[in-house]
Amino acid sequence: MAGPAGREWSLDELADAYAYPPEAEHAPWLRANMVSTLDGAAQHDGRSQPISCATDMRIFGTLRALADVVVVGAETVRLEGYRPARAREAFAARREAAGQGPAPRIAVISASLDLDFGLPLFTEPLLPTLLLTGAGAPADRIEAARKAGAEVLIAGEGAAVEPDRAVAALAERGLRRLLTEGGPRMLGQFVAGRVLDELCLTVSPMLTAGDAQRIAGGSTLAVPERFELASLLEEDGFLFSRYRRRYRRHSAE
Repeated sequence: MAGPAGREWSLDELADAYAYPPEAEHAPWLRANMVSTLDGAAQHDGRSQPISCATDMRIFGTLRALADVVVVGAETVRLEGYRPARAREAFAARREAAGQGPAPRIAVISASLDLDFGLPLFTEPLLPTLLLTGAGAPADRIEAARKAGAEVLIAGEGAAVEPDRAVAALAERGLRRLLTEGGPRMLGQFVAGRVLDELCLTVSPMLTAGDAQRIAGGSTLAVPERFELASLLEEDGFLFSRYRRRYRRHSAE
């Protein structure tokens, strides 16, 4: 579907277009939101903003406003200067009707918990920031996180977080509409763990060359997983796509 002639999509139109499926009422649904150039770069000069556009950022905000929790990797927190999610009046009625709080929680995945707990993400959230780590995480960093007001969830036996346990730990707290915004290493872990249900991918009409990261990195799947196109929007050469996995993770694959 092409962009609306002479105007931008309204937030209600975008919210309807990107609504979570009914399944998310009862089971976790993990979607990722990423942007990529035509030649596969997820970043330019280390950041995604230069390959984005205004509509991509409106979709970014809409996806956040629909989510129960935004899941992000520690490296992305450090590089992108993550801040707490804010309540947005435009989505207040929709969130209330869905039984959600005024803004999504932020959940950070980190094995080392090497984070600056003086950042606004930890000092100024509407609700405590969640930290997902493994049982082998440094005890002093767990203590420092809790003293800073973060809620620490153990989602792995060793130091690393196990993707399926991370999703389950959030769902156990009623956070079933999950959104991950990267980074590429963490998204790669979700793909390798076969827990990603949906990919919202903006294809930017740009070429960058170079050696920038792809949207997902890490281990390669032995057998590639097939996703199906759910929707496609276009504006000014940018493509805003949604792909869903063919089979839910509780189904036979």
